[in-house]
Amino acid sequence: MLLPPLSLYVHVPWCVRKCPYCDFNSHVAPDLLPEKSYLDALKADLDGQLASVQGRELVSIFIGGGTPSLLTGDFYAELLSYIQHHVACADDIEITLEANPGTVEHGSFQAYRQAGINRLSLGVQSFHDDQLKALGRIHGREVAVAAITSAQQAGFERINLDLMHGLPTQTLYQALSDLQLAIGLGVEQISWYQLTIEPNTVFYRDCPVLPEEDTLEAIDEQGKLILRETGFRQYEVSAYTRGEPCRHNMNYWEFGDYLAIGAGAHGKITSPEGRILRYQQTRMPEDYMKAMAKGLFPAALEVDAKLLPQEFFMNALRLKEGVPFRYYEERTGLKASDLEPMLRDIESGLLASSRERWVCTEHGYNFLNRLLQQLG
Repeated sequence: MLLPPLSLYVHVPWCVRKCPYCDFNSHVAPDLLPEKSYLDALKADLDGQLASVQGRELVSIFIGGGTPSLLTGDFYAELLSYIQHHVACADDIEITLEANPGTVEHGSFQAYRQAGINRLSLGVQSFHDDQLKALGRIHGREVAVAAITSAQQAGFERINLDLMHGLPTQTLYQALSDLQLAIGLGVEQISWYQLTIEPNTVFYRDCPVLPEEDTLEAIDEQGKLILRETGFRQYEVSAYTRGEPCRHNMNYWEFGDYLAIGAGAHGKITSPEGRILRYQQTRMPEDYMKAMAKGLFPAALEVDAKLLPQEFFMNALRLKEGVPFRYYEERTGLKASDLEPMLRDIESGLLASSRERWVCTEHGYNFLNRLLQQLG
């Protein structure tokens, strides 16, 4: 079986404080972060997974959180050196670090660059101070702009900005001005997505006043027009680029494989026999570090073949240009021809196919959740 590309996800579970909209595995950081203990745990975690990926190389590494920029450049220099000495890496490997403008002293960008990180994803969310306060962010407009400029001066050419819209009491003008400022700062990629209220968050328990539906529609339509007119290409539901797409995210959407290390991290690996396995580490940082010190690793569970079609399309159809037929067969071990009865039953106009790939129509892309339910 032809194995898919392989990536590595590294999770850093700490933040200065928990944002009210966040449902990720993040925890308020102690006064003194246990960098040495966590680094040792990540190394042990990787060691425990090496046997499953012998002979394969990493195409990307993504360090997410939480707030990875709470940790030092020296931490990442040692971690990345360890990874590259134990796993084969592509010569042009993409290594991304998520960073919060409010936690990065500007000198740190140079240290991250020297450690081998070559792509940044900055969690700006908004450039309006009142919106940032409502979101519980610890930075303001001036800090965000200064951080972006400093990262560029440190030599980062590949910078992604995370921007939210549909924020509490946000107007159309505020949303579009956020987007226009981000574009004007010269970044290569923008992740632009609407705030969603997730269970187990402060906003879910005490929901703020959100914009009316007609305002949300206007933001979406006019924002997409601004992005197109300024040279940004949409390649995924919420991802726009003026250059190359994020390699790590593309591997997710194309149903590639990914190792995962860190508290709460979850991975997907295809065995040489074609079995697709998933696993997840324990979520609490202290429990995770203790487990890794004892060599206690989570059991990997095989994905039921009946669930693979929906898992595949749930990822692949997020891509604006769709997915090749051959990826389905290569990365699930299933036959594309077996899908024909199911695909014929899909509501007309949501999904199209050419001779080589499946792709959502523009209408289908706007109703992706409905389409995925029909594929389930």
